[in-house]
Amino acid sequence: MKRRLQNTTSKSIPLLVILALLMIWQLLSMSGLIPKFMLPSPVDVVRAFAGDFPLLMEHTRATLAEAFFGLSLGILLAFGAAVLMDRFPLVYKGMYPLIVLTQTIPTIAIAPLLVLWMGYEMAPKITLIVITTFFPITVGLLEGFRSADKDAVDLMKAMGASRMQIFRFIKLPGSLSHFFAGLRVSAAYSIVGAVIAEWLGGYYGLGVYMVRVKKSYSFDKMFAVIFLISAISLLLMGLVDVLKKTAMPWERVREDKT
Repeated sequence: MKRRLQNTTSKSIPLLVILALLMIWQLLSMSGLIPKFMLPSPVDVVRAFAGDFPLLMEHTRATLAEAFFGLSLGILLAFGAAVLMDRFPLVYKGMYPLIVLTQTIPTIAIAPLLVLWMGYEMAPKITLIVITTFFPITVGLLEGFRSADKDAVDLMKAMGASRMQIFRFIKLPGSLSHFFAGLRVSAAYSIVGAVIAEWLGGYYGLGVYMVRVKKSYSFDKMFAVIFLISAISLLLMGLVDVLKKTAMPWERVREDKT
């Protein structure tokens, strides 16, 4: 009972803080201290969202499709790269610095080049998403592989297990928590990466919608799409948590015991 009360309290406090901030925002807008064209009230944002809901959903489908394909490809490439770097030290020495180097390039700087090279369709968006999501998953998996229980690995070797069996029964299960930690970050990055790529060209997507409403100075619609992007990112992160609990039931049992 006490634990349930603590969980309810911990979940309600952030909600109360958000409600308080929205009330302050609404009062500032109603007082006239900040012009509405600069900071529309939450009520105006909700009205803009409701008015453009069908159009927003159409653009959302395009952005989610780009994020899905980019994230899926990023996971596959990250898994392959992590396995190779864990298996071959020479590959690790040659590949890891390049992977780190990709994270020093500003996303907004490389996006125009991708659009120039690949056009305005889905390809540059997916490429940018792969670049932004590849690093967290790769590093998480690599750390998970390398943090495998050495005693368990030595025991498997003594029993005549092959490298594949050691990977399957020791390294892979032990890396799942690291993998989902990286995937949680990458899931949010996939939406942000898609929107940034859409800013620079395209026909559909939340980034395209943002550019259009910005040019028309419809800042209520701008805030509406910003909140929608944040909500989608939070939902994707929550979905990753659900997948983690499904793939790692032993973690749930451990949490219940503590």
